[in-house]
Amino acid sequence: MAEGDTRPAKAEAKFGQGFLTDIWYFACLSSDLAPGKLARHELLGEPVMLGRSNGGALFALRDICPHRAAPLSAGRFHNEPSGAETVECPYHGWRFGADGGCAAIPSLVDGQALDVGRIKVRRYPAAESQGLVFIWIGAGEPDGPPPTFQGVVGGAPKLVDTMVFDAHIDHAVVGLMDPAHGPYVHQQWWWRSKSSQHEKAKRFEPREQGFAMVRHEPSKNSRAYAILGGEPLTEITFRIPGMRWEHVTVGKRQVLSLTCLTPVNETSTRITQIIWSDHPAFVVLKPFIAAGARAFLRQDGDMVNLQNQGLKYDPSLLWIDDADRQAKWYQQLKREWTASRREGRGFVNPVEAATLRWRS
Repeated sequence: MAEGDTRPAKAEAKFGQGFLTDIWYFACLSSDLAPGKLARHELLGEPVMLGRSNGGALFALRDICPHRAAPLSAGRFHNEPSGAETVECPYHGWRFGADGGCAAIPSLVDGQALDVGRIKVRRYPAAESQGLVFIWIGAGEPDGPPPTFQGVVGGAPKLVDTMVFDAHIDHAVVGLMDPAHGPYVHQQWWWRSKSSQHEKAKRFEPREQGFAMVRHEPSKNSRAYAILGGEPLTEITFRIPGMRWEHVTVGKRQVLSLTCLTPVNETSTRITQIIWSDHPAFVVLKPFIAAGARAFLRQDGDMVNLQNQGLKYDPSLLWIDDADRQAKWYQQLKREWTASRREGRGFVNPVEAATLRWRS
């Protein structure tokens, strides 16, 4: 689509359909999985059991026992004579290793011809990075490590908040990166008012599997930055399939606000917001910052619910430049990622450096 073209978004690509595969998805915090714990998740419409053995090993399996479909996450760990730890199904005690292979079927007796070793459940590659758990969703093994983020400082996160939006990840992502909704959806005295709108001009450049609004001084009508004092600088980065983070520096102090979008299914997306910082404001003012961050997330959730009143009629969506250019980049990134995996070639970032202008 040519720059400045305001044809409906449907003419550019089908929107709200399909998930990216052969890519890392955020699942949970490492601290959510204590040794000996099993947890049920739903990702891209599939049930996934995340587990951490008593020995501390992380693994992920499809959360359906192949015998009678009971969720393995409702079971428990079992110590095999070999010393290996397996997961025991709560229904009939079938046991599965971290590789997905069946280790035992207790109801079998001697002489019954069943090759237990041929029974498997799907294994999902899982890995940890900076205290976060990621799951690789794809046909094969990961071709690289999960993402890392600049600004994970100050020990454990200062804030973690989660909610589920009743929206496909495409709509959730576009809402997350939309630069023009702030004065209308997020109206607080400590942030900005509807009447306080300025023209913005921000430089963007391609980054790994995404793009970034390069480091700059925050807008003067964004009052929340004032609590940091000094002269804050911020950089906002987006990476597919759905990670957006803002890294703020104030001298040697840092703040990292990471938002991860994880598709539950075609109509639900889990939003996880995590903030790290070594700035003293996050000790002194933590209750107020936490309340403000939660208010932001819930205001976005309320708007998603309102938007759904229109989306249920499957309308065409009219995107404009420059305010909606990031949404267009997201669709281009999705198409290129899918094409590169299908064609067995390297990913070529379609985003070109640009300065975008809008009023908010």
